[in-house]
Amino acid sequence: MSTTELLEQASGLFPDEVVTTAHVRHFDLPLGAGRFALITLDNGLDHTKPTTFGPASLANLNAAIDQVEQEAADGAIAGIGITGKPFIFAVGADLKGVELLKEHEHALAIGKGGHEVFKRLAGLAVPTFAYYNGAAMGGGVEVGLHCTYRTVSQAIPAFSLPEVFLGLVPGWGGCTLLPNLIGADKAVSVIIENSLNQNKQLKGKQVFELGIADAIFEGADFLEQSLLWTAGVLKGDVTVERPEIDRGEAWDQAVAKGRFVADSKVHGAAPAAYRALDIIEAARNGDLQQGYDAEDQALADLIMGGELRAGIYSFNLVQKRGKRPVGAPDKSLARPVTKVGVVGAGLMASQLALLFLRRLEVPVVLTDIDQERVDKGVGYVHAEIDKLLGKGRIHQDKANRLKALVTGVLDKAEGFADADFIIEAVFEEMSVKQKVFAEVEAVAPAHAVLATNTSSLSVSEMASKLQHPERVVGFHFFNPVAILPLLEIVRGERTDDASLATAFAVAKKLKKTAVLVKDAPAFVVNRILTRFMGEIQNVIDEGTPVETAEKAVEPLGLPMSPLVLLELVGPAIGLHVSETLNRAFPDRFTVSPNLKAVVEAGKRGFYVYDSGKPELDPEVAALLKQGDVVLTEEQVRDRVLDAVAQEIGLMLDEGVVAEAQDIDLCLITGAGWPFHLGGITPYLDREGVSERVNGKPFLAPGVASVPA
Repeated sequence: MSTTELLEQASGLFPDEVVTTAHVRHFDLPLGAGRFALITLDNGLDHTKPTTFGPASLANLNAAIDQVEQEAADGAIAGIGITGKPFIFAVGADLKGVELLKEHEHALAIGKGGHEVFKRLAGLAVPTFAYYNGAAMGGGVEVGLHCTYRTVSQAIPAFSLPEVFLGLVPGWGGCTLLPNLIGADKAVSVIIENSLNQNKQLKGKQVFELGIADAIFEGADFLEQSLLWTAGVLKGDVTVERPEIDRGEAWDQAVAKGRFVADSKVHGAAPAAYRALDIIEAARNGDLQQGYDAEDQALADLIMGGELRAGIYSFNLVQKRGKRPVGAPDKSLARPVTKVGVVGAGLMASQLALLFLRRLEVPVVLTDIDQERVDKGVGYVHAEIDKLLGKGRIHQDKANRLKALVTGVLDKAEGFADADFIIEAVFEEMSVKQKVFAEVEAVAPAHAVLATNTSSLSVSEMASKLQHPERVVGFHFFNPVAILPLLEIVRGERTDDASLATAFAVAKKLKKTAVLVKDAPAFVVNRILTRFMGEIQNVIDEGTPVETAEKAVEPLGLPMSPLVLLELVGPAIGLHVSETLNRAFPDRFTVSPNLKAVVEAGKRGFYVYDSGKPELDPEVAALLKQGDVVLTEEQVRDRVLDAVAQEIGLMLDEGVVAEAQDIDLCLITGAGWPFHLGGITPYLDREGVSERVNGKPFLAPGVASVPA
């Protein structure tokens, strides 16, 4: 089948493709270097709608190559370039269409179609040049790899091969061409390591330093400078030298490094990284067609697997649902926030003060019970601003301005009389929080929103003794505050729309992913994690060895094991949340006597790290009192997953969130739950756990799965 026929067949599968044109224009290069053809990729929309490649878009590029191929053969042009619209080069395959594919042969056609078009750029009679003028990802990066030369703009904010992050492989030449261009070690870093490190992006300078681009120019006159450089190359005045690739032991070491990274991140639970590494390993022989064939096969297999569908589902949750929170009131109801108050000056409160300061750039005032604590909180914020200055993230004027905006006082009346948004981050005890809110209400203006950063306590109960409970809202951040995007916004029984709308508007300015949750014990993330951890602790208490219980959940590919997570959260906090949930739901949430003993002994976790890796602390081992019921890893896993599926089912029945999608969005953005799993509900559906426990899947067929 010809390329044209292949793409025509595939076009019928992508009915709503946003089509990219490939416009060809001609001009004379500077320095008398000859006539030049420049192809510009453009979908006709602004930079907020990046250019993608679906079948019709590939057909347009193919037609443009038909034209310039003839011109090159006729000697009418000296070279061919390819670039993108302002701020965007191209960001790869059209994932909206990929979601719709139902057949392996259709998935294979998409892989072959991209290869057939892109590899023509390497076979033309004149040199080809890719000018990475803006964001380039996936197929956008790969189309440039097929060119003879590449330049990159210093202003590029995002350049990556993110396929492994989503559950695919770079399947239009990335796995084959990149290691042959820059060496296996650097290629593994870009394709595997960066992808599995929360889809880390490269900047223009790094693209050049890695050797992906042959030259780098300022963003302001990037294309003009690139064309001047191109003229130099064509005239022989500029020579591009590339290092020789080590195809021996270094290649083996790079692949081994990639497997180590994949094992540490996904624990064998997701196939994409391993498929990509197999192709990279085989690419050392330089047989490009063999590599392309392997990419086609891997792409088709993965497109028809659950991991990619879950990855796309995650991507859509974070990029779409996360930016348009379900159930949020009309944003026109939100009141302006021109000053923020923070009750408390401990670590959490200080982190919150820093975040509000950096994102809102309004006065922020901290209070606490003594001057020493207040000074320490303000000092923390100042020190963090100095770190940003030292790293070149902000300039001196901004550092001075931010420092001037943060103050600390003992008197709440002095600090909060003109504050519009006041958040408390004091000890997690209902009576303490009620007392704080009563003091704040007495001095705050009538319109001020009173927010609580509670992780598990009832927002309604906290507000119940106030004169105006309608302005109290839950505003639950996750630690570390600067890194985890989730913000659970809790509507109390009497919270009004204006206060809630203001909370959502503030969350948006803080650049957080806000999810509306009902005022139910421990809300979403902590409730699910506590049930998950509780079941792990139950099987340990009953007699299963710690190591077996921990290893049982490795197939989920979680960022860390349950007991390492407990260490990060803090055993005392974990115990407190489990006690709160035990009071609310004593039939499902237990309080582990062993965890209680660990907390009472003042231990910070179950492990010591003397050898560099976690080993059970002998002092903790001596504290553990276990029964004689020993389960296998599979039995533990079934029990844990059954418990989680039951809890999510109950939460949805209670209306804690609008839909299962919100559960997944919370776990991905608040607990680092694996992107490639789609959070948790697609995994439970795929493994048959949802059906077994609740009698039905959480998601409709085709949502995070291959359409029926």
